[in-house]
Amino acid sequence: MAERLLVVEDEEKIARVIQLELEFEGYESEIAKTGTEAMERFRSGKWDLILLDVMLPELSGMEVLRRIRLQDAVIPVILLTARDSVVDKVNGLDQGASDYITKPFQIEELLARIRACLRVSQAVKKEKKSSSLQVADLYLDERTREVKRGERIIDLTPREFELLVFLMQHVNQVLNREQIVTNVWGFDYYGDTNVVDVYIRYLRKKIDRNAELPLIHTVRGVGYVLKG
Repeated sequence: MAERLLVVEDEEKIARVIQLELEFEGYESEIAKTGTEAMERFRSGKWDLILLDVMLPELSGMEVLRRIRLQDAVIPVILLTARDSVVDKVNGLDQGASDYITKPFQIEELLARIRACLRVSQAVKKEKKSSSLQVADLYLDERTREVKRGERIIDLTPREFELLVFLMQHVNQVLNREQIVTNVWGFDYYGDTNVVDVYIRYLRKKIDRNAELPLIHTVRGVGYVLKG
């Protein structure tokens, strides 16, 4: 699937040239001519990268960048500007720009910068995906240790977190107490396996509380299962 790029540029000829070159390279693209239109398109579409002119009517490029970063911290944003002073470049990067290119520019350089930003973005997305687990509306990120059920943020203790990770990694698989103790508490744990029942009860109170669809189920005589 082709990457989608939003071109925010009020000079119609420049915007059209960029769009034609992007389409020739296999990207999908749309144009926004004002800062306000840029924010509307940003909110209503799914974009892989944004080319953002600094000098825009209605809202400046820097203000657009600031608002984008409040909603999305990772989408690549390349600033396009006629200003080439160090102060302007530093200001743009400090505001959250991924890269900066000054006008007039060679289209080959712009395309190279786009490819570089997309490579970094894809690597970040791949890392985030590999560290996250999701079952139904339950989301867990091992890297940030964030846990959410729908929009509700769930605060877990370290042991509760590790138990939930193990259950989510084995979704729809019935796990007995010995398996859970070995993988969550470790091989050198010599306590009672009833500790699993206690922590499952803790998890249920936090995960399934007020939920129409309970996810953690007891299998009598065997153990527990997290059902998707």
